[in-house]
This record gives sequence, structure tokens and C-alpha cells, in this order.
Amino acid sequence: MSQRTLHTLFKPKSVAIIGASNTEKRAGNVVMKNLLAGGFSGPIMPVTPKYEAVLGVLAYPNIEALPLKPDLAIICTAAFRVPGVVETLAQFGCKVAIIMASGMASHFNDEGVSFLEEARLNAKRYGMRILGPNSLGMMLPNLGLNASLAHASALPGKIAFVSQSAAICTTVLDWANNKGIGFSSFISLGDATDIDFDELLDYLGRDSRTNAIMLYVDSINEKRHFLSAARAASRNKPILVIKSGRSLEGTNAAKLHTGGVTGNDAVYEAAFRRAGMLRVNDLIELFAAVETLAHSSPLLGERLAIVTNGGGPAVLALDQLMLGGGKSASLNSNTLNLLDELLPSTWSGQNPIDIGGDADAKRYTKAVEIMMDSDDADAILVLHSPSALGDSVEIANALVEMVAKHPKRNKVNVLTNWSGEDSAYPARKHFNRTGIPTYRTPEGAVGAFMHMVEYRRNQKLLQEVPQSIPDNIPTNAEQARARLAKALGLGKRILETHESQEILSAYGLNTIDTYVANTPEDAVTVANKIGYPVAVKVQSPDIHHKSDVHGVMLNLTCEDEVIQAATAIRSRVLLTNPDAKLEGLIVQKMALTAGAQEIRVAVINDPVFGPAILLGEGGSEWEPTKDAVVALPPLNMTLARYMVIQALKTQKLRDRHLPLGLNMHALCVMLTQISHLIIDCPEISSLDLNPVLCAGENVTLLDVNIQLHDTPVDNASRLAISPYPKELEQAATLKNGRDVMLRPILPEDEPKHLAFDNSLSDEDRYKRYFGVRSKMTHEEMAVLTQIDYAREMAFIATAKGDDGEEITLGAIRASIDPDNTEAEFAMAVRSDHQGQGLGKLLLEKLITYYKGNDTQVLTGFTMFENRSMANLAKRLGFTVTFDMEEHLIKMDMKLR
Repeated sequence: MSQRTLHTLFKPKSVAIIGASNTEKRAGNVVMKNLLAGGFSGPIMPVTPKYEAVLGVLAYPNIEALPLKPDLAIICTAAFRVPGVVETLAQFGCKVAIIMASGMASHFNDEGVSFLEEARLNAKRYGMRILGPNSLGMMLPNLGLNASLAHASALPGKIAFVSQSAAICTTVLDWANNKGIGFSSFISLGDATDIDFDELLDYLGRDSRTNAIMLYVDSINEKRHFLSAARAASRNKPILVIKSGRSLEGTNAAKLHTGGVTGNDAVYEAAFRRAGMLRVNDLIELFAAVETLAHSSPLLGERLAIVTNGGGPAVLALDQLMLGGGKSASLNSNTLNLLDELLPSTWSGQNPIDIGGDADAKRYTKAVEIMMDSDDADAILVLHSPSALGDSVEIANALVEMVAKHPKRNKVNVLTNWSGEDSAYPARKHFNRTGIPTYRTPEGAVGAFMHMVEYRRNQKLLQEVPQSIPDNIPTNAEQARARLAKALGLGKRILETHESQEILSAYGLNTIDTYVANTPEDAVTVANKIGYPVAVKVQSPDIHHKSDVHGVMLNLTCEDEVIQAATAIRSRVLLTNPDAKLEGLIVQKMALTAGAQEIRVAVINDPVFGPAILLGEGGSEWEPTKDAVVALPPLNMTLARYMVIQALKTQKLRDRHLPLGLNMHALCVMLTQISHLIIDCPEISSLDLNPVLCAGENVTLLDVNIQLHDTPVDNASRLAISPYPKELEQAATLKNGRDVMLRPILPEDEPKHLAFDNSLSDEDRYKRYFGVRSKMTHEEMAVLTQIDYAREMAFIATAKGDDGEEITLGAIRASIDPDNTEAEFAMAVRSDHQGQGLGKLLLEKLITYYKGNDTQVLTGFTMFENRSMANLAKRLGFTVTFDMEEHLIKMDMKLR
């Protein structure tokens, strides 16, 4: 997936239009008009045998007649002609083609191959890239390029928009032009047979002309590529996404639209959140969010102050803020004194700041200025309701002028809502022209502000240092997989509680002792052995919810009750489910439930994103993705805690404040261990723990159902997010005899990694960072320790310190370009552990890793003063060259 080819897509120097036409309303005519009207400075070359010229531009009869190889071709021909056109263009040397035609997947050539597949293979054979088919085209306003079928051109700006829907493209374009909002890129993805979201996110995330990215998504094709690219891009700039298919009917419609696998909406939501993206629910929200992104600075905090000339709109805004989890700004004594001097004595004396229905431009601007001068608010929402006592436009003009001159204009965001229609329209138009976000309603303004807050919170969450799992919690993949292999060997595809205990105990997950009895009399024998009270349940692979057939009897206290319950369960099942296969009766010791709370945890296998973990209330009456929060593995303690908080916040889980009840730490440990189990055991298709008994620090799985895959699953590709590669851990010994562990870095390593970085001598820091470098911040450390194993690697060497705690002795890392052609490495070893062979061990490990990753070249740079690094690289097979102008040593190794 070449980013170099994408560079040609985003910066073409010449364009060819295949199927250009002089006939009105034809695709080749519309595209030609748009290209000529856009002001593109490079050659525009129409290709058609029908005309000598198209719209006054010399035409060429065929592709071979073109005077130069076009960087970009727009194919406007009928679907059946496209495969041949693609092959000719690719052979001629064209780098990228946009295909407008639709229906290519449902029409076939004489060999039974779809036109879509034939075109894709022809392009791939010669290294040409395809945008589309079924694409509206693309616009690059900063280049004057409008290579699209759109009815209007986009204005230049700093927002990139990528959409799978052409209709959404034109809708957003119409709205943005009316608002005066511009774009760095405006791209219709179409059916995404080749170029897809992930590659565009990689490019746009690095693009200096793009400050924010908006996506319209029907479906995702490459889950891991998409999430990796989105996570990397969202660290640099906000990504907003609107996803269709929130309902079952909508999902089916989206599937028909794109032809792709759509998956479950709640899992999409979890994936977007995990990647640091912001999801909006509809176009109104999207427009409001775009308004904010186009004209706002990054938030420094979350406190919102409200300045208003009417109480009602302010209360609506405050309600929206607080119900959405926002923070209302508190006013300090100095601010209150200044406002007391300015405002009528009847003002509220708090936030919202009601400056009175008779407020004029002077009072408005002074009130807002006082708030901008203070340190009380991170953003100010200015509300105005129509009034005969204060001119709407005059107030807007004065506010714009004051904000533009204020020294904190880039630190404190000012948002506006001028309510009404005719009287408010000129003011809103003025705000649009001058770059101050404005909204039609108070609620819309607050909603847009909360999008900024959520983005800030997401980034903080993704940078949080996770707590480590307690050392006494086991993780024994070998034990679990051996038990699963045994079950599969016996032909089992469903494992109940008694068959799952060994698997779950391998991860420190507690179950209640469970036994199987063949007859009511056997059930009595078991009950007498384990002690009363007991529970008796039906055991059948054909009954998934035992309570649905009244197949559960609880709190049985004697032999007679067990006999009666067991007999009644068998009779009911035979009556209601005569075809069900009965395998006996499950007998369990009753768990002590007094003061405890029951919840439910499950794992489903989503068709798009693979395994997903669910958390919600206990019971059988639930729709998994409606009644539970969803998270993607792998989970650590921080992500697990966030999952629990989300469940409580959305009422998917209710803390009933029982004497024992929910314990955050215990819940997070359980969720994290379930995540480890799912990662380590690809044999598991789904998992249902219902109920889970939470009694403070004790969490017990009362009823378990594990379903296994019928056929082996590729463990490398089933997870949407690359887990920690434990297989890369390697024990080693230094020259001085000290044992070390070489392993990939973890987010939990941040404190140790900071201590390691601080331990470097001034000289070593100078060599490592190519100059004087202050101590690392938490945000910088988060970038170094919270890596995406799918696209970068960092190995650390750890050992036990004098106090028995693990310390970091050395680190090596390399970031790779999206094409997997070149990885650039950097390395450091603790100053007091140099000369012990640690640098050699780390560099050899990195070389081995990137050879296995099929990377082409490993590259590094060091200063002239660091000859020991250059000598080590030379001994290991690097080519070492000296750049006298930059005063650097370059080290290169071809890996394949």
C-alpha cells in the first residue's frame, strides 16, 4: 500500500479524462467542466475518439496518443469498458485512476470474472492505484483541482472529508459552501476496491494542510489497518466519524449500498472510541462539529462559561452541558467583583451570566472580555435572543472585533448562538465570515463544545498509564489450550461451567464448584457431598438459556427438595423441548449472594472487528449490544476501568450500593483476564458468563457457556488490535553475568522508562537526542510506551533491581513507513551498563524482528561523537557512511 503513490493522488501534476465528452450531463462533460473551472495549473488532457476538442481543449483519440504519462486519470466510461481502460493506463505509466462507473461488481466478462475484479487485477499487475469505483471523484481546493461529478467546488480550508456515500458528499459540500467552510481534501471513496480509509488516514494524519478529518462510514474492510491508521492520525488531529446502520434496518441498507460486511453498530462504536475518534450520530451533529473544528483552538480545559441576555436559553444550554457530562465554569471573587461593577444589581451572581435583556454591544463585549481575561473558563458560549433594546448585528460586530484583538483568543474558545431567523441571520453570517463558530440553538452549541471535550478526554485516556495486574493472578495459556484441544478432540463445540473450570482457572477466574449428575439420585449424592443449600440445573447443548425452560432450581436445602427439583426439571424439559438432548443435571453449591450483585459478561465474534467483550446487567433478557457496553481486546487495567465507568454512566450497569457489590479493581482484573483468555485461545468463538457474582473483591462466575469454532481460526488476523507479542520475549545474559529480559515495551512500563531516560548521563542524552534535551513529559512518554505493534516496535531490556523491582537497562525502537520499506531505529543503554554487550543484543533482536516483518531496509543515524554506535553497526553488517554537511553518521542494512 504505497504512500508514495498516494502522494501522486494528492499532488498530481497532470490529469487525463478518459471518456471526455461535449454532451451535456454526461460524466465526461461534467468532470471536464469542473476541472477547467477549478483553475488546476497542470495539463488537462481529454481522451476520446469522438471529438477533436472537448470544451475547447485539444482531445486525444486514445491513451497511447497522450503527450505525457498522466499522474491522475479520471475514467468516465461505461462499466464494461473500464477493465480495458485500466490495463492500458497502467501499461502507459499512469499512477492513479478514479473510476466513476457503478455496478461493476454485478456485471461479468465472458470468463465469469466481474468487471470490478478484472479492473483491480489489471491495475495491481502494473502497480497503478484505483479510487472507486462508484466514486463521485475528489477535490483538492488548494491545488484548484475539482476532479468530480459534484454540482459545486469546495472552498480551500483545513478539514479533510472522506465519504463512502456520494450523496453525503454533495450534501456536506452544499452546507459547507453556505457556511464558508473549506476543505484541504474532499474525497468520495466509492466502493473502495483498492484505496481505502486506512491509507487515506495515514496520509491525511501527516498532511500539514489538514487540521481535522471527517469520515462518513458505511462499512470497514480492513479492521486492523483501519484502526492502526485511525489511532496514529487521531494522536495528531481530531477525527470525526458518522456511521450509518445504527438500526438493524439501517445496517441491512448499508450492506446493500456498499456490498461490504457491516457488523454490529455497538462494536463499531467501541472501535471508534478505542482509536480516539469522535462519533457523531447525524448530519446535524456533524455540521455543528465541523463548525467547531473549522474555527476553534484545542481546548486547554473543560470549563464552559455562558453569557446571555435571556434566562431560558441559558438554562437549556446548562441542562445540555450537565446532562452531557460537561463542567460549568465557577467564577472567582475577582471576576464576580468586575461583573458586579458592569451588570445590573439583579444579575444572577453566577454562571450562566445573565447580563439582562437590555444588554447592548458595550455590555456584551465587556462581559465576554472579563471572562476571557480571567482564568475561570476554557470556553465561552455567548447567547443572544432577539431584543428591541439591543441591535443583533451591532452586538455581533463588536464581539468579533473584541475577540480578534484579545491576547487569549487562541487559548479561550468563543462560541455563539444567535437565536431566531430573520433578525439573527446577518449576525450568524458575520460570525461565519470572521471564523467564530455559531450555532442555531443553545443545545447545538453545547453539543459541539462537548465534542471538543470528548476528543480531549479520549486523548487523555489513550495516554493514561495502566495499572499492572497483580503478580498473583495467573495467566497459563498452555493449560487453557490443552483443555480446549481435548474438548475439540472429543467433538465438543459447547462447554458448560463444569467443563470450563480448568480453562478459566488458568487465568485466575473463579468459578463455583460444579458437578454433573445423570439421575435425580446422583444429584442427591453430589448435594450431600458438597453440602446444602445447592442449585440444580438442566444440562443440554440444545438449551442456551436454562431459565427459559424453567431449568434452574435454587436454594435446595435437603434431599427431598433435590429429588423433587431434579425430577421436575427433567419433566419440564421433555415436555417443552422434546428434541433437546439431555446430558444430565448440573449440581452447584449455592453461592453466598447476600450483599452481592449479579452482572453479565460476554464475548461475541463480530463479523467485522472479531472478538468483542460485553459488560452489562445479569439476566437472560438482554440484547447484547443494546444492554451492554462493548470494548475490543486487548484490555489493560485502564481500558477495563473505562469500560466499567462507561457501563455505569450509560446505565448498562447499575451500582446498587449493596454491602459488598461492585469493586472497581476486582471487576477490572476480571475483564483484563478475560481479554488475555480470548487473545491466547483462538479456539473460543464466544463466551457467556451469566451471572457473574460480584461480592466486593471476590468475583465468581456462576454459569459459563463457551462456544468453540468449528474450524481453526487464523490467530494473527482475528483480532482488530494487535495484542502484546509475548512470543518475542527473550532471556539473555550480559558479559557481567547479569540476567536480563529482552521484550516489547508495554504501556505499564512508563514509570520505569522515565526513570531509565532520566538515568542517562548528560553526554549519553546528548548523543541520543542529538542535542541538549529536557526531561520527558508524560505525554511524550505515552507516545514512546503506548505503541501500536502493527506498525512500530520497541524492545527494552529489563532486570531485577536491588529492591527486587524491575528496572529498564536499555531500549531500542524503530518506526516504519506505511509501505513497510524502511524502518528507522534509535537506541540507548543506561550509562552504568554500557560495555556489557547489551547494545549488541538489542540491535540483533531488532534486526531479526524486521527481517521477519519483511521490511526492506533498517536505517539509523548517530552523531560523529558516537563512534561506538557506528562501530557496533558495522560489525553487525550495516553500511556506515559519513554525512560531513549534517555532521551525522548514517547506518543502513538491507534486510531483503
